[in-house]
Amino acid sequence: MKYILFGLTVLLTATTKAQLRLPKIFGDSMVLQRNAPVRIWGWAAPAETITIQFHDQSKTVQTNAGGSWEAVLAAEPAGGPYKLQVKGKTTITLQGILLGDLWVCSGQSNMEMPVNSGWGRVLNAEEEVATANYPAIRLFTVEKNIEGLPVDDIKGGNWQTCSPQSVAAFSAVGYFFGRTLHQELKVPIGLISSNWGGTNIESWISYTGFKSEPYYKELVELAPEQSTVEMKAKRERTLQEYLKSVQLDKIDIADVGQWPAAEYDDSKWNSMKAPLLWENQKPAITIDGIMWLRKEVVIDEADAGKPAVLKLAMIDDNDVTYVNGTKVGGTTGYNVPRVYNINAGVLKKGKNIIAVRVEDTGGGGGIYGEATDCSLTIDGKSIPLAGDWKYRVEKMIVPGLGPNDYPSILYNAMIHPIEKLSVKGAIWYQGEANAGRAVEYRKAMPLLINDWRKRFQQPAMPFYFVQLTSFNSANGNSNNGSTWAELREAQTMAASLPNTGMAVTIDVGEAADIHPRNKQDVGKRLAGLALQKTYGINKVVSGPVYKTMQVQGNKAVIHFTGVGKGLMAKQDAVTGFEIAGADQHFYPAKASIASTTVVLSADEVAKPVAVRYAWADDDSNANLFNKEGFPAAPFRTDNWKAKTEGVKYKP
Repeated sequence: MKYILFGLTVLLTATTKAQLRLPKIFGDSMVLQRNAPVRIWGWAAPAETITIQFHDQSKTVQTNAGGSWEAVLAAEPAGGPYKLQVKGKTTITLQGILLGDLWVCSGQSNMEMPVNSGWGRVLNAEEEVATANYPAIRLFTVEKNIEGLPVDDIKGGNWQTCSPQSVAAFSAVGYFFGRTLHQELKVPIGLISSNWGGTNIESWISYTGFKSEPYYKELVELAPEQSTVEMKAKRERTLQEYLKSVQLDKIDIADVGQWPAAEYDDSKWNSMKAPLLWENQKPAITIDGIMWLRKEVVIDEADAGKPAVLKLAMIDDNDVTYVNGTKVGGTTGYNVPRVYNINAGVLKKGKNIIAVRVEDTGGGGGIYGEATDCSLTIDGKSIPLAGDWKYRVEKMIVPGLGPNDYPSILYNAMIHPIEKLSVKGAIWYQGEANAGRAVEYRKAMPLLINDWRKRFQQPAMPFYFVQLTSFNSANGNSNNGSTWAELREAQTMAASLPNTGMAVTIDVGEAADIHPRNKQDVGKRLAGLALQKTYGINKVVSGPVYKTMQVQGNKAVIHFTGVGKGLMAKQDAVTGFEIAGADQHFYPAKASIASTTVVLSADEVAKPVAVRYAWADDDSNANLFNKEGFPAAPFRTDNWKAKTEGVKYKP
């Protein structure tokens, strides 16, 4: 009987695989690229005859030995809606297909950020959603997935007609880009959103691309191409070896109920520093899960029994905190200050124990922040708590494969399966995750662009991208180094590639929010680049760009391109410029506009050597624009050593 069941299972599986099917990127209400060959592909039984009918065209092909088939139809102008029928032993019929312009919208969270759904909420979100009635704009969001090797199909997704119901959860930048194009061109627009927040650019580049670039020879050797199963197995082996090396491979929680108590003996526990994420300890403790931290505090008789305030900086991610076995507080959220009131009678003379149960769901873990924010205050007297803490693991989470764990894994799952489509071009908003390796981005960004062009078989495919906006990542500036400024510089360099364009957005950022809400201007600026460069509409779509510097005595004169009708400052005085002499120390510059130039000086610099503009993590004070209202791009005239020089990607 078991052999019969086994045979039926094999037959059913084979039959399912042999059924006629299209890739998941095909569906009702989709957009196919106008004025370009229409490529349609799929799978069926080997040697099956497949007939494709679309609009007034018909073509018959036969599947190969592996069951794959592909048909290329002649290019057609914008129009629709049309029906696509694919017929083999069974028939698939798709309705409402439009011919128009198809754009891929990709990157990390600022491209992923929705119009008004969940964590994303743009400016005037309710109005934007309510007015999103555009039947000729079609939206497709690629379901997130990771694959070690290129796969034939995406995990999932559906085409939707743009409406108040569908637009709320869609990429805001993608939508505002597509809306501007549609309003200007009066043709259908298809938008494919393929994004994953917090991801490195290396996850989006094909392995073939890495092999083509000599710079990545070491990476290719270090991280050979392998399947998802192989990657997971290797990860598990590496994790177990690591846990054994730090004596964390055997977790004993038989007495976990006693860990908050003051009388519990923690003499055999290990030690770590706090506040400091445990991944940043020396040596690093690279685990996720639940860990307890204990700190002994000695209280004198005068303070015993008094109420107190306990500050534990911040804790990644969640905590429950005890003092002498009494729960004094608990907080959910990695970026929330921990301030807990201790009631009278809890503290006692002599030894007291603060015990913190920390739950780390992924990424960094533990108590972190400023040492001054880690204290116990009694009657106005502060006892510092920064320093050594005892720790012990209660539970460990074995992490799954993440989107940044290996090169190419997002390309394999979320780009490769759609690259047979003819598309008009791509827009890209990514870089925050690569800021710590900004100099290396000078290699990665051009590689991504050229790689995608090869993969989509469109050597001149338009590629427009967003330069990082203003955000106070780490107080970076010209004198202490700014990783974000260096990443913007790498993006500017990539804009020299043909058929590319960079949308400068330093004026629409928010210093305290890495996801600024003004996505309308971002989308419009990307669309402006496309309208000018791809569609040939003659208009000013970007701001001033540094051209040359002349030194005249104690002044530096900066010349620009892209001045449009002229230069202007958003306020009365031009701000954001700095000057340095041979000592390489930068000072704020006095700036004045003279025709198409800006003249700079600083009392501290007698002989200018270098000028920088908007060179900081948060560069929102920079206010040079052209009269068309577009911001000047950040720049530096020097080539002094960058903060991120020599920092390389390691999977």
